[in-house]
Amino acid sequence: MLKMGFKRNNLAVDLGNNNTIIADKESILLDEPSIIVFNKENKSVKAVGDEAFGMIGKTHNNLKTIKPLRSGVIADFESARTMLHSLVKKIHPLNGLLKGYDTIITGVPYSSTEVERRALRDAVEPFGASNNYLVFEPVAAAIGMGLDIQEPDGKFIVDIGGGITEIVVVSLSGIVSYQSLKIGGETFDEDIQDYFRRTYNMAIGLKEAQEAKHKAGAVLGAISDIPEPYYVAGKDLLTGVPKKVVVDHLQLADILDKSVSKIEHAILQALEECLPELASDIYVNGIHLTGGGSLLRGFKKRLEEKTKLEVHHDENALQSVSKGISIILNDPRKYKSVLFK
Repeated sequence: MLKMGFKRNNLAVDLGNNNTIIADKESILLDEPSIIVFNKENKSVKAVGDEAFGMIGKTHNNLKTIKPLRSGVIADFESARTMLHSLVKKIHPLNGLLKGYDTIITGVPYSSTEVERRALRDAVEPFGASNNYLVFEPVAAAIGMGLDIQEPDGKFIVDIGGGITEIVVVSLSGIVSYQSLKIGGETFDEDIQDYFRRTYNMAIGLKEAQEAKHKAGAVLGAISDIPEPYYVAGKDLLTGVPKKVVVDHLQLADILDKSVSKIEHAILQALEECLPELASDIYVNGIHLTGGGSLLRGFKKRLEEKTKLEVHHDENALQSVSKGISIILNDPRKYKSVLFK
C-alpha cells in the first residue's frame, strides 16, 4: 500500500540477472523476475516482472521478450532502465505527487568494470534522488548475513547469483581478495537444457529447466532431503511431438557437476591466495554461502567436504544483498566507507 505524504523515499536496489529486488529501510517492497516484454510496433512496455516471466516462449511476432542483464551486469541499457522504472512504478505509482527520493543505493558486482558501473548509475539517475550510491554486492551480502565487516577479521563470502559467482574475503570494510567467474543459476539452467538436447534429442524451455532445478535439483547424490523425481516436458526435435522425460536428483547432480566443480576450484584458489593471518580467521569463521544459486540441495555439504571448513548457509540467501543494502540505508554514515558514487 502506498503511503501518502511528503516524506521522501529511500530505495535499496538489487538488480539481478534473474530477479530484481527493491526494498526500503524496513522491508522488501518488490521481488520479481528481471524480464521485460516490449510491443515492437510502438516500442511500448507490454509486461514486466512476474507478468513478463509468464510470457516467456509464448509471445507472438509483435512482442519481444528481453532479459536486460547478463553475467550480473547490464547488457541492454535501454531495456534495463525501462524495466527498472516500470518496477519502481509498481511500488510508487504516484511518486510524481510526492517529493521524490532521498537516497538510492544499488548493488553492483565487485568484478564489474567502470563502464558497467556507469550504466547502472545512469539507469537510476532519472529518479532524481538527492543521494545515489553504489555498494559492492558481496559486501552488502555480508552485512545482510549479520557479519561485522568493520572489524579486522577475515570473512570469506561465496555469493552464487543468477549470472555470476563472486568469492571474496572482507576485512576492515574492504575486499582483501576475490575470485569471480561467470557461472550461476542461469548456467545451471543452460546445463539442464543442453543435457536434454544431447541425451534425449529434446528441446525444453527456460522455465521448464528452472522448474526441474527447483523441484529436483541437487549438487550431491548423498543428501537427506531427497526430492521427488520431476517429469520434464518438452518437444522431440526429430518428430516435433511434445513428450515428457523423468529426471531425478542424482541425474541433475551429475548434469550440474561440471559447473559446480568450477565454483569449487575458484573457492580453493581463493583460499590458497589468502594471507596467513586471514587464513587463520577463515579457519575459525568458516565459509559464508549465499545467493540464489546456493539453494541447490547439498551445496553446503559438498563445500564442507571439499574444503574441510564449516559452511554457514544463509537462510535467506535470495535476499541477503537487498537486506544488507536496507541495513546500510538505515545508517549510511556508519557504512560510509563501503559506499561510492
